[in-house]
Formats: sequence, C-alpha cells, structure tokens
Amino acid sequence: MVDMSQTIAPKSDQLNADDLIGGPRTITITRVTGNEGNAEQPVNVFFEGDNNKPYRPCKSMRRVMVKIWGADASQYVGKSMTLFRDPKVKWGGMEVGGIRISHMTGIDKPEQMALTETRSKRSPYTVRPLKVEDQRDRAAEWADDHVAGVAKARSAEELAEVIEGGVKALDRLQKTRPELHQRVVAAYEARRSELESVDAADAQAEDSGVGF
Repeated sequence: MVDMSQTIAPKSDQLNADDLIGGPRTITITRVTGNEGNAEQPVNVFFEGDNNKPYRPCKSMRRVMVKIWGADASQYVGKSMTLFRDPKVKWGGMEVGGIRISHMTGIDKPEQMALTETRSKRSPYTVRPLKVEDQRDRAAEWADDHVAGVAKARSAEELAEVIEGGVKALDRLQKTRPELHQRVVAAYEARRSELESVDAADAQAEDSGVGF
C-alpha cells in the first residue's frame, strides 16, 4: 500500500495546517516549552508521535487552551485535543488555512467563548468534549492482538494476509495513534526479516543436501 498522505506532508519544523489535509488528528501532549525569539508562535506543544515537529498554536488557540485547561502549561501533559485544518483562516487578507482545536479533554459539555476574528469583530467559538480513554484502550488492544497475529505468521504469504487484514485499522492509527502505528509497522518489518532468514537457511540446507 502506498500512503499518499506521506508524499504531501510539508517540510517544516512544526505541525502545519497542510499536515491535516487528510483529516483531523487527536494528539496527547507530552510537554510544553517556550519558543524563544518567535513572537507570533511563542509556544511549542510536543505530543506523542510528533517526530519533533511540535504544534505551535496561534494566539486564538492559546486562549482556548487557557480557557479550558488553565494558564499553567505544565498541567497540560497527558491531556488530549483534536486538531483540524480550517481552510477559512486568513493571513495577509488571503485564506491560507490554519490549525484549529475542535475537541479537548477535561470538559463534560461544549464550551463556548468569544474569539477575536478581526480588530473590530469577535465571533463565538465552541470546543466540544473529547472522550479518548476508551478509544485509546481499544486501539492499544487491537495493536496487541494484531502484533500477536503477525508473530504467528509462518510464511510470507500468511504475513501478507495478516497485514492486508489490518490495513484500514492501521490507517486510522497513523492519524490518531502514531506511536501504535510505528509499533505495528516495526512488527511487520521484524517478522518479515525473520521469515526471510528462515527461508534462506532452508534454501542453504537444501543446497547442501542436509537432511537427505
């Protein structure tokens, strides 16, 4: 399978709106640091599977985070939120797209606030509750079962069947749980290498006449 989303990812040191063209992404925060020397984007929000490309929220989204989670960024670790690409976000008067937050953990009902859209206009903005614990558990459970199935594959053909059966679920993991996605892909590569080694050993034994 060729993952086209990987071929259109922009080259950058941060998460960009274009990274979300394929759909929203739920992230779990691992740490928050200052981004010295960048007045427009003074905060780095690192998250699981970020590949050292943090999310740098704009001022409006920083206001959302403070409203929902408070001002102490050290308390954000372990919390989750869903990011999406809003194509209507403007820069220099042009619609270029930007990252917005749709859902956050820590709330049990939709939260509405007024955010500045232009100097003379404020618009209502709503953030909805994010329930991730059950989803994350199910994702981890699926990954465990799938990796176990990979380990049981006795041939390249059986491995191919196991991989084919997990294509759709793996695609979802790439967007929502990249760390699990990486783990599963690593299991594929490891089992494929093991099977190739066994095949090579069998071929060598056959050529040498061992066992005949």
